[in-house]
Amino acid sequence: MSKRGENIFKRKDGRWEARYVKSREVSGKIRFGYCYGRTYREAREKAARCKAALVSGVTQPACGQRRFSFFCEEWLRDQRQRVKESSYAKYSSILALHILPKLGACPPLRFSTGLVDGFRQELLDEGLSAATVRDTLVVLRSVLKHAAASYPGTFPAVEIRYPKEPKKEARVLSLEEQRRFMACLREDMDECRLGILLALLTGLRVGEVCALRWEHICLKDKLLRVEGTMQRLQNVGSEEPGKTKVVIGQPKSESSQRTIPLPDSVAALCAQFDPGDPEAFLLTGTRAFMEPRKLQRRLKKLTDACGLEGVHFHTLRHSFATRCMEVGFEIKSLSEILGHASTSITLDRYVHASMEVKRDNMNRLAAAI
Repeated sequence: MSKRGENIFKRKDGRWEARYVKSREVSGKIRFGYCYGRTYREAREKAARCKAALVSGVTQPACGQRRFSFFCEEWLRDQRQRVKESSYAKYSSILALHILPKLGACPPLRFSTGLVDGFRQELLDEGLSAATVRDTLVVLRSVLKHAAASYPGTFPAVEIRYPKEPKKEARVLSLEEQRRFMACLREDMDECRLGILLALLTGLRVGEVCALRWEHICLKDKLLRVEGTMQRLQNVGSEEPGKTKVVIGQPKSESSQRTIPLPDSVAALCAQFDPGDPEAFLLTGTRAFMEPRKLQRRLKKLTDACGLEGVHFHTLRHSFATRCMEVGFEIKSLSEILGHASTSITLDRYVHASMEVKRDNMNRLAAAI
């Protein structure tokens, strides 16, 4: 905690951080400067020298002499108030694991397209997936963009080239596999199996199922409301490396907050497990939750027992979307039920025509001509 009248704090990493007013924008917004020290006194003295330099008009070290880690930390502080906790944890992890160890010590003038290309290739050579490397480069681009806006002319122009991501064919249960799996779930039905079956028949994401409470299910109107999601996140700022925590927050996006009508048979099945406590979680029937990775493990055991291979929780969502299209679902309705921002996402990522459907369409075409 800072002393009275001083803006000096001890960080989670053990260092002391002293803030001082560096300038004010035309709008009146304060732009802070930051100094760091191993002790409270060291940070205070650095801040005092910076304040004195501002008063006397002495030029501070050029931004070009700073290390890239300075700009990364400033960008991350800016993001804290702008993004969800899950996004902040992701950004913090990407910086700590990939960007700072390799680029943190670089001065701005060393940045070039070639340097970034080498950084990208190094990550790929370490075995990171193209998707992870792309996410890392997106963060790098955001830091550079923020630095360019805050300190014009500090960084040279850099082109960021993203790796090509091979398109993977999503695993979708065939109709026969889905019927077999549903029969398996119904054999010894409990709250957890109910949640898995509900995901298969509504397209819910794993975090949405885990966050689902009985207050979100209206049996009278046969409606299900998606109002939250559960995630295990890196506990940013924890003094224990690798420490994580379970967080229930807002759904993935604004369009993910949705209401889904339940078929009569599903509503009747839900009614059999209603515990009478609106705050109880669907997966447990109590106020104790089941987190996503435990639900994933339960799904793995069940699919193995049914002889189904390569099934993940997202397989259920893809299978739901495919079944909907096979029975002639209107695409706008399906997109809203899945919680997508646009129908193009639904069509591009979640609709998979089975060979039987393709064959039927080809036969109808042949009959027409």
